Amino acid sequence: MGLDKFILGLDGLLGVALVAIAAFYFKLTQSLASAPRLQPVGTSLPSAPSVDVVIPAYNEADNIRACVEAVLATELSGAQRFDVWIADDQSTDATGAIAAELAAQHGNVHHLVVPPRPEGEVWRGKNWACAQAANVAQGDYLLFIDADVRLSPGAIPAALAEAQIHQADLLSCAPKIECSCFSEWLVQPIIMSAIAIAYDFEAINESTAVDNAFAAGPFMLFRRAAYDKIGGHAAIGDVIVEDVELARQIRRHGLKLRYVLGIDLLSVRMYSSFATLWEGWTKNYYLGTEENLPLTLLSAFTIAMVFVMPWVGLLASLIVTLLKPELSSSIALLYGLTVLTLAGYGLLRITGYRQVGVPLRYWWLSSVGGLVVVAIALTSIVKTKTGWGWTWRGRSLKPQH
Repeated sequence: MGLDKFILGLDGLLGVALVAIAAFYFKLTQSLASAPRLQPVGTSLPSAPSVDVVIPAYNEADNIRACVEAVLATELSGAQRFDVWIADDQSTDATGAIAAELAAQHGNVHHLVVPPRPEGEVWRGKNWACAQAANVAQGDYLLFIDADVRLSPGAIPAALAEAQIHQADLLSCAPKIECSCFSEWLVQPIIMSAIAIAYDFEAINESTAVDNAFAAGPFMLFRRAAYDKIGGHAAIGDVIVEDVELARQIRRHGLKLRYVLGIDLLSVRMYSSFATLWEGWTKNYYLGTEENLPLTLLSAFTIAMVFVMPWVGLLASLIVTLLKPELSSSIALLYGLTVLTLAGYGLLRITGYRQVGVPLRYWWLSSVGGLVVVAIALTSIVKTKTGWGWTWRGRSLKPQH
């Protein structure tokens, strides 16, 4: 009787998982189908603006040279001005030396040594470095990218053309996510799929509501006049998830926001190890839901149902069959639901791969990746609420009293 109840309970969970997978698949395909893609446009633009690229850099010795060299390969003819600002934010590694070397080699590259944060003011993340660079940049457009971003030669011309054609005051591009270490392969495809569902491209681009505003921090192109109107990074210095808040500020000021897929022209490798991945996502996950506890728990439960439960069903089916083969007739439903959930999961991953190149590598370990994401969500709640272990690149985010 105990085993029968276990099988019945498992059937129920697999039924919930099947519904969750179907909803997840529908929302993901709907969001991606409506997503405009950044397309190469050559080097001609509707107008020839001046552009300043700002790269905030804190201990980015492994990234900064490749990032800047990719920017310098930009094919942008006719631009009145094209300068690159490396905002060295009190780095303790070789970032400053590399930035100084690049500035000496290229006349349009500037090494900005960011001063310490003022006493008595709260500045979090990269806001201080970005604000200092914006104070000296003079372009018609300001492009903020992270040091781990790699641009193709046509990325900036395409972004400028997109912004000008659609009269966007802020154009943000979702980059292709590169995965190298094992933890990235497990976690990044799951979280990126969840973000695509949470922030539907059509809703972001068609709505004027502040609640529907979103931007991707690795690539944010502002019309300079709009950036100044909202107060730039200086207006949100104490905000941790600054990209989303800047997008909301654009909406609050009646300006135009546009969000597109940039996966054909730019990429980013966000994390180089499990430790940095864990720090990064536990910093942002709960804040990304605006500290909505029920929503965060629901998202964690959904991830568990979609990515973990099909494999739990498969494992349980095999164990029950081995332990009690005489119960084969009573586990027919269990087998059927397991097959359906695995098929649904497979369709979900294949669709993500075909539409936006979400990696398929280690797909069979999605249960492990799903469990890690659930742990990230729960840990993020604790860190945000208590400040315990809440850091950004080793810097504490805990409020100072």
